[in-house]
Amino acid sequence: MPADNPSIKNWIIFSLLLAGTLVTTFLAGGLLFSFSLILILGTHEFGHYWASRKNNVRATLPFFIPAPPIFIAGTFGAFIQIKELIPDRRVLMEIGSAGPIAGFVVAVPTLVVGLFLSEVTPGETAEGLTFGSSILLALLSKMILGVTPYSEGVNILLHPVAFAGWIGLFVTALNLLPIGQLDGGHVIYSLFKFRHKELSRLFFVLMLPLGYFWQGWWFWAFMIALMGFRPAPLLDDSVLPDRRHRVMGYISIVIFLLTFIPVPFSMT
Repeated sequence: MPADNPSIKNWIIFSLLLAGTLVTTFLAGGLLFSFSLILILGTHEFGHYWASRKNNVRATLPFFIPAPPIFIAGTFGAFIQIKELIPDRRVLMEIGSAGPIAGFVVAVPTLVVGLFLSEVTPGETAEGLTFGSSILLALLSKMILGVTPYSEGVNILLHPVAFAGWIGLFVTALNLLPIGQLDGGHVIYSLFKFRHKELSRLFFVLMLPLGYFWQGWWFWAFMIALMGFRPAPLLDDSVLPDRRHRVMGYISIVIFLLTFIPVPFSMT
């Protein structure tokens, strides 16, 4: 049976939260930042949504979460709510990986455009908040700007579009942590059902020492502990992923490795 269309109430909540998040992200970083970030987050969540619709799984439209503009991005992200059990591991893979892959496809060109608009200035590292680098950001920075974020004697002044791309990829990596019912947890359970519990607990433990360098990891560990480590409940978890779904899973793992930032923020 096809999934139901969103209710009028869902459309109203979606529209109000989207409008509120557009305002708070605009106040946090300006028009280009707001548009770029909402585009990335929206693409990620609509990836989940359309994968759910494709597989006749009822889900809400994305709920954007506005945050006070003083918060670094003006938003706490977005999410969809799946309203029924997922049929099997193949569908779980499609829903879990569709968001990160779709968001990644938009975030990378956003970051590339933003880096072309960014500036490299000479001098020692400025005092204040410093943003960490992923493998992908280091590679793109070297290709486009000729320096990496950790090059001595220079500062990279990120354009708002580049900053939106940075946040988008950072959020992608957070969602792909192979823990519980995060996107990465869905991917790991679909691929390696009997390793899900072990990997969830391993990555949870690894977050604790990382919290020494960025306390946000302790916050995430606390939230994950509240949500639990169980995988998403399925109607039939005996269905094995086929080749297409395994490829989606391995692509998601590669995206995680390219975008993960061990120390996202630090004070200098």
